[in-house]
Amino acid sequence: MTTAFVLSGGANLGAAQVGMLKALFEAGIVPSSIIGTSVGAINAAAIAGNPTIEGVKHLEDIWLGLGRANIFPFHPLRGFLGFIGRRDSLFSSHALRQVVQSNLNYSRLEDAQIPISVVATEIRTGAEMVFRSGPAVDCIMASAALPGIFPAVSIDGVKYMDGGVADNTPISPPVSDGADTVYVLSSGTACGLSKAPRSALGIALQALAVLVQKRVWQEVTQYSGVCQMYVVPPLCPIQINPLDFSRSPQIIRDSYASTQRWLAAGAPSAIHLLKPHTH
Repeated sequence: MTTAFVLSGGANLGAAQVGMLKALFEAGIVPSSIIGTSVGAINAAAIAGNPTIEGVKHLEDIWLGLGRANIFPFHPLRGFLGFIGRRDSLFSSHALRQVVQSNLNYSRLEDAQIPISVVATEIRTGAEMVFRSGPAVDCIMASAALPGIFPAVSIDGVKYMDGGVADNTPISPPVSDGADTVYVLSSGTACGLSKAPRSALGIALQALAVLVQKRVWQEVTQYSGVCQMYVVPPLCPIQINPLDFSRSPQIIRDSYASTQRWLAAGAPSAIHLLKPHTH
C-alpha cells in the first residue's frame, strides 16, 4: 500500500497544513510519497527530509518563527521598479530562499528520505511541470514564485513561476504514479471568503484560488473512484491578510484540533468543502 500526501498552495495559510500533518502523523498516518505546490511545496520538502513526528515538529517551529520580513521584505525602490515594469516582481525572494535552504537536509529532490514532487508553471507556455529530481531549493523556489510578487526562477534555462497557476492541488500526479491512498491537505484557499480582500496581494491570491478551485473539485471527484481519497477538512473560511504571520500559531492549533476531530469521526468525506461556490 502506498500513501501520498498532496499539499496545496496558499501563502501564509500553509500554516494550517502543519496542524493537519501533526494530527495525521500522531495517528500513524505517514506518507510514502509527498507532492506540493507553492507553500505546499515548502512544507512538503521539510517533511520529505524527515518524515517523522519530529520532522513535523521542526516544521512547526519554523512557522512559529516566521514573520513578514522573513517572506515579504519590503523595499520601496524595488516595489516601485516592479510597478513600472523595470523589475519582474514586487518583492525579492532572497529571504524566503534563506528560510528554505537553511532548513533542508538534502540538496537534490531525489535525495530526500521519501519521494517528493513539486509543481511549477513554465512561464512561456503555461505548462505544468512536476519536478521529481533536480536542485531542491531552485525547484521549491520555482514552485513558490508567486506571479508578480516573487521573481521567476530559471532551471536549465527555462523560467518558472508559481505552480498554483497550473495546478494548485496536484492530485493527478500521485494517482498516475499508482498511489493507493491519497490525503489532500488544502490550506483553505478554496473556501469562500466572508468579505473581499483589500490588499493587492490578497486579491491576487484570491484570484488564483478562484481559478484553480474548479479543477480541484473535478480531480477529487474524478479520482475518488480510482483510489482511496481523503480530503482533510480545511479551516473555512480563514480571513487573514496574506502578509500577516502573527496568527500562524492559532491556525496551527485550530487545524490540528479540527483534523483530530475528523479522524476521530472516521475521516468522513469532506470533498464538499472544495466544491466551487455558486450564487
